[in-house]
Parts: sequence; structure tokens; C-alpha cells
Amino acid sequence: DYEKRDVDLARQEHLTEAYLALNPNGVVPTLVHDDAVVIDSSVICEYLDEVFPETPLSPASAAGRADMRAWMRYSEEVPTTAIRPPSFNKIFAKRLANLPDMTLNELADRMPLRKGFYRRMRGEDGFDDETMRDSLERLGGTLDRMERRLEAGPWLMGDRFTIAEIVVIPTIIRMVDLSMEDMWATRPRVADWLARVEARPSFAEAYYPGTRIDPGAWPAPGAGTAATEAAQA
Repeated sequence: DYEKRDVDLARQEHLTEAYLALNPNGVVPTLVHDDAVVIDSSVICEYLDEVFPETPLSPASAAGRADMRAWMRYSEEVPTTAIRPPSFNKIFAKRLANLPDMTLNELADRMPLRKGFYRRMRGEDGFDDETMRDSLERLGGTLDRMERRLEAGPWLMGDRFTIAEIVVIPTIIRMVDLSMEDMWATRPRVADWLARVEARPSFAEAYYPGTRIDPGAWPAPGAGTAATEAAQA
């Protein structure tokens, strides 16, 4: 059981002094458990796995856990960062282009993380072709690695659903929301894996209505809208 506290990104509550005192990175989520404040999604997953071990989400052996953590680090370093340029180019760039450069720079300056990322994007075309090619190459490499690993079982760690899945799922779901499903048309094990993920009861709880990006449902561009969407990204 837990109490969920929404952080209103439209009002930039993630950049308030009170929130930054909990999470100096200025991102969500943040877990507060008793007197412990835990930040970073994958760290939160491992923390919960340790303090509530009755439903394990990690392999039983040390070698298995090391393998899982290697996948987690890969997911954080490669696909998690690679999905950002396509997200901005397909959804946020045109809206951010309506902001004066100074306003966009001010927005970037407020971000504890990823200042350079925001500053590299200019104009409604977003990131350049080279950046996009690099992102698509890294996403494709991730899918290839998953396809090979899934030969050994239904999940990345074999028979058990683990944190390795949880860390990569948001990237794959963002790819779905950006209509990039063709990237696993020739990777049938990834497609089957995704179907198994979406069939889990926890998936509907995690992705409740309003948590998915619908590019066709965004409101008309404007300064306030652009700032809100950039914060959400």
C-alpha cells in the first residue's frame, strides 16, 4: 500500500524549493518510505525489492542479480536516453519553437539535469538528422539485444519477470506512443514480450488513463503549453 502524491509538472512543482529538497534532480518519481527518501526509478525498484522481499523482482543468485543490473545500466544509458530526441521531434519541437530563445534558455537553466539537451534543440525541426540517426541506431540495437536474450525465455532474465523489464518498459511504450512499432516487425520475440507485458495486471495500474502520450491530443501551441510539455518530457 502507498499514498500517491501528484507532482503538477504544468505548474513546475518538480522545480520548487520544497520538491528539490527531496529530489535535487528535479524529476519524478521520488519515494519517501519512513525516514528514507529514495530517488531514481531503478534505485526505487531495487529499494522496494529489498524492503518487501515477499514478492521478489530480482534473480535469486548473486550472478543472476549482476546480470539483471547489467541490463538495467544498459537500459538507463542507451534506450532511455535514445528515446528523448524522437519524443521531442515528434511532439514537443514545434511548440518549443514558439518560445523566444531567452524563454527557452531560461527554462533550460531551471533544469537541474539535461540543460545541454534543451539548449541543443532549436527551431520546430527539433534535433538534427545526425542526432536522430544515432537515436534510432541505439534503439534498434536495444531491440536486437532483447531479441537475442529472449531466445532463452519469456523474460529478459529467463522465466522470471524482473526489474530488468521494468526499467526498459517505459522506452518501449514511448515508442508505441510515437508509432514506432515497425521497429520490432522483424523482431518477433520483442513483439511477443511486449504482449506479455501489456497483459500483466500491473501494466494497467501503472499506465492508468492520462499517463500515455497521445501526439494527436495535445492542445494548440503556446508559450504556456510549450513550457508544460517540455517539463513533462
